[in-house]
Amino acid sequence: MYNFWKQLKKPYFILAPMADVTDSAFRQIVVECGKPDIFYTEFVSADGLCSEKGKPRLMPHLKFKKNERPIVAQFLGANPENFYKFSQLAVELGFDGIDINMGCPAGKIVKHDCGAGLIKNPKLAKEIIRETKRGAGGLPVSVKTRIGYNKIITEEWVSHLIEAKPDAIIIHGRTMKEMSKVPARWDEI
Repeated sequence: MYNFWKQLKKPYFILAPMADVTDSAFRQIVVECGKPDIFYTEFVSADGLCSEKGKPRLMPHLKFKKNERPIVAQFLGANPENFYKFSQLAVELGFDGIDINMGCPAGKIVKHDCGAGLIKNPKLAKEIIRETKRGAGGLPVSVKTRIGYNKIITEEWVSHLIEAKPDAIIIHGRTMKEMSKVPARWDEI
């Protein structure tokens, strides 16, 4: 299976996903103005996609056009089985990669052990990565995360992630508690 991470020339640029901003229409504008090397979708709830009510509402967030390639489907959630199912869907839809959001600091996300909430549960985080990889059919799996929850624990936390062997780890240089209110800690990255 094609792993675009191994083909990228450095440095490379990624359009970071942002909920309610980086939809397909926005990505098309960016394609016209200055296409990055990689696009990500906004995060989609793997748990929501696996529900009868949620799937029709969330599927539009997974639309993309060929000129957005390589494009990575980003998911968040707390149920490893749903990540497995979602990964299979990403393969079926033709994505170039899958990203697991372990960095969103929003309270409504974190309180469900999703996003940055997974930093407090390394065992679950590793299980989610493994199930995503199992369902991904060879698509590269990356993780977007932060340097800690309430305090900086970069080495400890990233060591847990590495055990599950994602293809890439994208670091937001702030803790969950810091959100985006302080400068990024480039030394930790």
